[in-house]
Amino acid sequence: MNICVLDGREIRDREMLHDSLAVSLHFPYWYGRNLDALYDCLTDLGEETEIRFLWKSVMETYLGEYVTSLLGVIARAAEENPKIIWKVEEEERG
Repeated sequence: MNICVLDGREIRDREMLHDSLAVSLHFPYWYGRNLDALYDCLTDLGEETEIRFLWKSVMETYLGEYVTSLLGVIARAAEENPKIIWKVEEEERG
């Protein structure tokens, strides 16, 4: 199983987000680094893949509503491709 962890404390802009996705999910070199291209690549994945979001609230500080759109794209792709598992994990308090 391939595991992609998106840590909101480390992602400051869309470029960093798409770079992280491309590397951890082994996307092809021609990945367009936008939400449409993300959907296309996710629905084409042949390997079981888990996508974890950590510190979503911090990511929203930097990316705003783009995070909501991102989660929507991943949710739709997961409906299309049952090999995708995704979850948003609660931030640690303390």
